[in-house]
Amino acid sequence: MPQDFSIVSLMLNASGVVQLVVGLLLTVSIVSWTAIFRKIFALKRVDSLTETFERDFWSGASLNDLYLAATRNAHTGSPMERIFASGMREFQKLREKRITDSDALLAGARRAMRASYQREVDALEVNLSFLGSVASVSPYVGLFGTVWGIMHAFTGLAALTQVTLATVAPGIAEALVATAIGLFAAIPAVVAYNRFAHDIDRAANRLETFMEEFSNILHRNMGIAPPYPANHASPVTTVPPAAR
Repeated sequence: MPQDFSIVSLMLNASGVVQLVVGLLLTVSIVSWTAIFRKIFALKRVDSLTETFERDFWSGASLNDLYLAATRNAHTGSPMERIFASGMREFQKLREKRITDSDALLAGARRAMRASYQREVDALEVNLSFLGSVASVSPYVGLFGTVWGIMHAFTGLAALTQVTLATVAPGIAEALVATAIGLFAAIPAVVAYNRFAHDIDRAANRLETFMEEFSNILHRNMGIAPPYPANHASPVTTVPPAAR
């Protein structure tokens, strides 16, 4: 009767260490695919929200309206919207303190935006290091399972007086499954890591460009109104679109 060389049969007959390694790799692969799909949807959502905010920002809406909307959407808006809100909030606080030095106002707004930018980039990079670890470590874990399986197979053959290919093949085959599963876990993680790293770099560059453009807008509108009481809205938030 021919032997069953299916993966399931090989794993059922494999040593405990090989079974443990394969189980670990399959678990890591499932978690990796889950992280990949979540990251795909998250980046698409960020891109869509960013497009919407940029369209509103450059469509002529007042800065005051944009700031109020960004405050309401603090947890559901785009990273760019939260960066904008951070810059406007700090700018208003400094104006409320009757600071009139343009360099101090701009520097404060830029520091607030830079801090918010770093938080947003860190949020975009969530699970990226996990995918990198899966991509680099999984093949070695699979190789460990293969080496251990081959050692176990040859140890069993030592007690036999006559060794044929039929006696060697099952042990070698079950050992090699571990390497195959390791590559199965690593290859998608490598592709996803490289793709996500590229997309996040593009998003980060887009955010940095917006910070520069918004800083220029604040600079151009710096002298529109003098300092104002703390219980009034900043005049800069109602600058007509043409002033941009």
